[in-house]
Amino acid sequence: MIERIWSGQSKLYWLLLPLSWLYGFVSQMLRFSYQQGWKKSWRAPVPVVIVGNLTAGGNGKTPVVIWLVEQLQQRGLRVGVVSRGYGGKAESYPLLLNDATTTAQAGDEPVLIFQRTGAPVAVSPVRSDAVKALLNASPLDLIVTDDGLQHYALQRDFEIVVVDGVRRFGNGHWLPAGPMRERASRLRSVDAVIVNGDGQGQHDEIGMRLQPGFAVNLVSGEKRQPDALENVVAMAGIGHPPRFFATLKQLGISPVKAIPFADHQAYDPAQLGALTSTGQTLLMTEKDAVKCRSFAQENWWYLPVDAQIGEADSASLLQRLVVLANKRVTSAIKSS
Repeated sequence: MIERIWSGQSKLYWLLLPLSWLYGFVSQMLRFSYQQGWKKSWRAPVPVVIVGNLTAGGNGKTPVVIWLVEQLQQRGLRVGVVSRGYGGKAESYPLLLNDATTTAQAGDEPVLIFQRTGAPVAVSPVRSDAVKALLNASPLDLIVTDDGLQHYALQRDFEIVVVDGVRRFGNGHWLPAGPMRERASRLRSVDAVIVNGDGQGQHDEIGMRLQPGFAVNLVSGEKRQPDALENVVAMAGIGHPPRFFATLKQLGISPVKAIPFADHQAYDPAQLGALTSTGQTLLMTEKDAVKCRSFAQENWWYLPVDAQIGEADSASLLQRLVVLANKRVTSAIKSS
């Protein structure tokens, strides 16, 4: 129902407009208060790069973070990642992730980023505390924040917004009448706009696609071509599950069932074990897999995806970030 409202297919959004206007007023006043210096923000001693959204729901932000970190690492930069840690509850914050950190503690996306990139990752509701924890633990050249575009208490040097190329901005209204956290006009003030899927190419937008890899068995680690899996039951607990199911269709997979879950939802063995019967295969996203690897069954597989950006756009974006990191390092040396 919420998808129909946000896309403009349902007129029920009219009932939510008063709350939407209130949300917009509060969010705009909050940003304005930081711009005017009425509320204090903290500036890190190294460059901070925000990868965020203007809308609620899955846009492909986390694959972009992983791609960005890996690309910057390949260029010799020491990169750390901070996150709010949605879906997790740590005993104390900030929390520095290690190999034993669970998704129940840190949330699914930080654990996924940590496992995929090997970069230092810290989570905290106060992102500046997470940045400080990373810098106290090891020397870094640059910090990437997973989400946090609207977290103005942390100053940033570079803002990247990820947009869903199919859904774009829906009906254009603020939450809850629409999907918007901020108005689309905010794009004029960011440094880069990455569009996931169809619809890229407008203005200076950077086109990006999510490329699926081999399906991976959660128990054995075996890899197979996705279309080699038989009697697939698909599940996805991400911001926009239809995207995952559409990817399977493009790969020639017609699931017996396609089961959406809420984003960041916690799973238990009985819940997922009941989804399949004898001879069926459970296929999930990598984000789901990090939450249930410890109790996985032999017929459970996940499908990893990688962000792919054109060579020219990729080189230009990454060069800007390398220059930014080197400039801050040079300035710090001169001032010391």
